[in-house]
Amino acid sequence: MNVTTSTNSSPENDAVPTTLSYRDAGVDIDAGDRLVENIKPYAKRTMRPEVLGGIGGFGALVEISKKYREPVLVSGTDGVGTKLKLAFELDRHDTVGIDLVGMSVNDILVQGAEPLFFLDYFACGKLDVEAATMVIKGIAAGCEQAGCALIGGETAEMPGMYPAGEYDLAGFAVGVVEKSNIISGAAIVAGDAVIGLASNGAHSNGYSLIRKIIATHKVDLSQKLEGTVLADLIMAPTRIYVKPLLALMQSFTVKGMAHITGGGLLENIPRVLPENVVAQLEAGAWHTPKLFDWLRETGNVAQQEMYRTFNCGIGMVIVVDQNAVAAVLTQLKAAGETATVIGKIRARQGSEAQVDL
Repeated sequence: MNVTTSTNSSPENDAVPTTLSYRDAGVDIDAGDRLVENIKPYAKRTMRPEVLGGIGGFGALVEISKKYREPVLVSGTDGVGTKLKLAFELDRHDTVGIDLVGMSVNDILVQGAEPLFFLDYFACGKLDVEAATMVIKGIAAGCEQAGCALIGGETAEMPGMYPAGEYDLAGFAVGVVEKSNIISGAAIVAGDAVIGLASNGAHSNGYSLIRKIIATHKVDLSQKLEGTVLADLIMAPTRIYVKPLLALMQSFTVKGMAHITGGGLLENIPRVLPENVVAQLEAGAWHTPKLFDWLRETGNVAQQEMYRTFNCGIGMVIVVDQNAVAAVLTQLKAAGETATVIGKIRARQGSEAQVDL
């Protein structure tokens, strides 16, 4: 809708147009319409049978599958953080959408939820249809990886709010879990095994420190690290663990899961542990990608700071009964995951930290 303001012609206001439009104010509705048309085929590929209708309405309708007897909805929201700054600098917009989805769907997964649908919020000063299409194409790709539907969102063009060429992202995921199958961590006991699933890199956390290291040491991101361009390693998208872990939960009892995001291994694992236990991890038990060694050495970052800032190669942690370990590892590896026993659960002594690493 155009907003029009009439003015009277006079010597004092001859330079003022007789009418003003939304486009004059910096908002291009036609560009927004082109974006919607561009993304429709990508969103269509993510549809689930529970979705009623498509993109374009004021709200999206989703029914809950009748396979659930006592369905509980689980929701999560997140962003991509300052990793976006590197996306702008490198002009790489194709994978941050995957990051956006991964941050939310992995979070609701840890409570046993199957992601149903996802909505995005894309905000900018001036809409670049090509860049925005790449971002939302990435969001759709992430939804496909997670098996959830991209049912809509909001594209906000707000002149003066963001620098030229920049935008912000937020994502919202809703999933469902059978009430009796909610994973709370309450069943975790001493003797259980802690299994780590490999990450793709830093995912979407710790990027303020990464950018500080790059800026302080004037790092050339086109250089190679063990044969791979550094920019590729840093911008690798968040790994989405939904499908292999949902399948695992059909076969085994998973007592607890932790998505390793901001706060790293030291602060995320305790979120799923009962007060009376500790996760005793073995630092050499898993492969640490060279990226993290490079960050530690280049930035002179203390190892404990690394553990509480980055995932350090472990993007998801699960806790299972020790007797199920061999079979769990076999299924995860068959699903394409790099899974390793990285520690065990033991009794807690007093008020000691709940991660021993």
